[in-house]
Amino acid sequence: MHGFTHWLLTAAMIATGSAAAAQPSGQTIANEGLGSDAAPCTSCHGADGGGNPAAGFPRLAGIGAPYLADQLDAFASGARDNAVMKPIAQALSDDQRRAVAEYYSGLPVPEQDSTDTDDIPAAGVELAEHGRWSDGLPACVQCHGPAGVGVGERFPPLAGQSATYIENQLRAWRNGKRPGGPMGLMAGVAAKLEEADLAPVARYFAAQSPTTDEADDHE
Repeated sequence: MHGFTHWLLTAAMIATGSAAAAQPSGQTIANEGLGSDAAPCTSCHGADGGGNPAAGFPRLAGIGAPYLADQLDAFASGARDNAVMKPIAQALSDDQRRAVAEYYSGLPVPEQDSTDTDDIPAAGVELAEHGRWSDGLPACVQCHGPAGVGVGERFPPLAGQSATYIENQLRAWRNGKRPGGPMGLMAGVAAKLEEADLAPVARYFAAQSPTTDEADDHE
């Protein structure tokens, strides 16, 4: 009986180890997907995780893993409304979503072409750097850091993100199509923005350098 119990334990350990070994890594999921269940992340977000600004697909490289995991969870649950991302996120297990988040968090931020900051609308500069306190709107940089380089793991960098993406997300918050983030802050902020505010502030952050050193040079 003792020998049989030992055999069962050994078999269980082997099976567990085999199952763990069979789990695709975050890098594998990002580059190869999960067959017909989930397309490779790289097909929209680029081989380097830099995104596709023209199409409005955001950069994932260098974004905090907790934030990315939260977004994948929100896509999977439907709390963040996105017809493309929902089935992909639902095809991933909790562990796989976190593995993908960790993979992209560890990638270096890709270099990007410099943008002429003289073309940023004055309204975008004002909202991003000073807010509009007459409407109860704080400056964006109060949470997202100088030039939008991000703060901690829950306030993501906006610097260098696609202007189309940023504008679309502000509109999604205004329309209640994505969660409000930490303490529901973004839902409250976006609700106070006018439609005419969205493009200027999005263009401001899209024009900023996504690297901290270069952002510091602009201060």
